[in-house]
Amino acid sequence: MSMKEKEARINDSGLAIDVDGITKSFNGRVVVDHINLQVREGEIFGFLGPNGSGKTTFLRMLCGLLVPDAGKGKCLGYDILRQQLMIKCLIGYMTQRFSFYEDLTIRENLDFIARVYQVPARREKVRDSIARLGLTGRSNQLAGELSGGWKQRMALAACMLHQPRLLLLDEPTAGVDPKARRDFWDEIHDLAAEGLTVLITTHYMDEAERCHRIAYLSYGKLLADGKIGEVIAQAGLTTWLVEGPELSSLTVKLRALTAVEQVAAFGTSLHVSGGDSLALAAAIKPFQVEPYRWQPIASSLEDVFIHLMGKNRDNFS
Repeated sequence: MSMKEKEARINDSGLAIDVDGITKSFNGRVVVDHINLQVREGEIFGFLGPNGSGKTTFLRMLCGLLVPDAGKGKCLGYDILRQQLMIKCLIGYMTQRFSFYEDLTIRENLDFIARVYQVPARREKVRDSIARLGLTGRSNQLAGELSGGWKQRMALAACMLHQPRLLLLDEPTAGVDPKARRDFWDEIHDLAAEGLTVLITTHYMDEAERCHRIAYLSYGKLLADGKIGEVIAQAGLTTWLVEGPELSSLTVKLRALTAVEQVAAFGTSLHVSGGDSLALAAAIKPFQVEPYRWQPIASSLEDVFIHLMGKNRDNFS
């Protein structure tokens, strides 16, 4: 099948990922629980959730490394149950762990990956990939000597060698400094502008806000899905900001209130949140006196995610 035919298969629906009821269990425990998800072609889609929530398992089912116990769907126009090989050829998968040969150079590692994928014009593609990710000056450096940020760039270069239509990135910026993280995200947006679809898992709220849409997975269940503003609005969370002296003692008192779900310190202020706006307002009213200054604020993405975590039970507890 030609690349044009492959792209036509995707473009028929406009969806790079379209799955329904995807479920996976290990040793009797459901780790992905009837997930329905659609990701549009050319979209940067953020996949968020606590450790152990099933994000990595879901990615592995999409790219054919695991077979779902139940459900159906398509990835890049191919059936995830019966056409895994075709899907694997069109996906770039960046795992959480650096999984390249540390005693080989960057160029040698990329050349090896290009051979595995039988990339035509291999040397040219390796050279172009090295140049695009800013690795030219380090191309002869051993992979084991690279810092976290340079390892990340090399891993992304390896993912792109065979010109995939979809990138699956599993917490790619964990342990990477802020400058490297920003450079990485700039590259991701450039790739998406060229038509590449990206599904990325992250724990960083600032990274989530750079996605076109996000989904929140908690202990196997999909609790929210949409644009940032939509996810925040759907949560129905009310948040107040309070400033004043001795906030630590105020925190203890507020956390004892039933209507208060969260009290989080942000510098010299607190965020006080609850799911019932009227009950929250009544609960905090006795504390809205001098020397404290209170004002309602928009709930942050972090506030919302902590709220969502509290609504679901750990499937390993």
